[in-house]
Amino acid sequence: MNGRDQSLSNDADHAIPVAGPLAPSLAPRQLVLALDHAISFAREDFLEGPSNAKALALIERWPDWPDRLAVLVGPEGSGKSHLAAIWARMTGARILSAKLLGETDLPHAFATGALVVEDLEPEGLNERALFHLINMAREERVDVLFTARASPASFTVSIRDLGSRLRVLPVVTLEAPDDELLRALIVKLAADRQLAVDEALVNYLANRIERSFASARAAIALLDEEALRQHRPVTRALAAELFRAP
Repeated sequence: MNGRDQSLSNDADHAIPVAGPLAPSLAPRQLVLALDHAISFAREDFLEGPSNAKALALIERWPDWPDRLAVLVGPEGSGKSHLAAIWARMTGARILSAKLLGETDLPHAFATGALVVEDLEPEGLNERALFHLINMAREERVDVLFTARASPASFTVSIRDLGSRLRVLPVVTLEAPDDELLRALIVKLAADRQLAVDEALVNYLANRIERSFASARAAIALLDEEALRQHRPVTRALAAELFRAP
């Protein structure tokens, strides 16, 4: 990388609520602790598994891509933003929210020869701005990585030529994690918060939360917050109180 400025964003993959009671309001000290767990988007912190192998291979294959434009598709928390950040560091790409396409100076955004466009979705889509971005990226030979929760080919758009361009964008999909990856993720998220978890707790959580990265992240956050509030260790017993089957 050549030291060019990068604007890294993690808007796409935040945690979502999981089943169980919400933690009561945290005391100021506890709130500071809870907010102190920044998500690392470093390559060494990306957990690999069958669910994301194709997406990771795409990122590591660059610049040997079949097309200059590509789309990572997956649910919230699946790792799209993490992979996009890894690619941005590799390429010097700026990261742009799709909601800001209409306000973006494309020559400036394309200055490094690569761009990440996060959270592409049909709702509120500025079709003309996206159409212009795709055309200009191809003309200027700029590499663009999009992230989205659904394939752009499924978008209903009023600009016919934009629809045809979206349908031919190469798409790589991130799937739900398998058992092994989900357990590894739980351990990693706990370690990030300096929480010691044993196999019994990891297995209990893996069998009761939704099989997704976002749910694992939210479950560990809830356990941490409740342990602080109740002045208790993070154990299977605490998890059983929070994640009882309905």
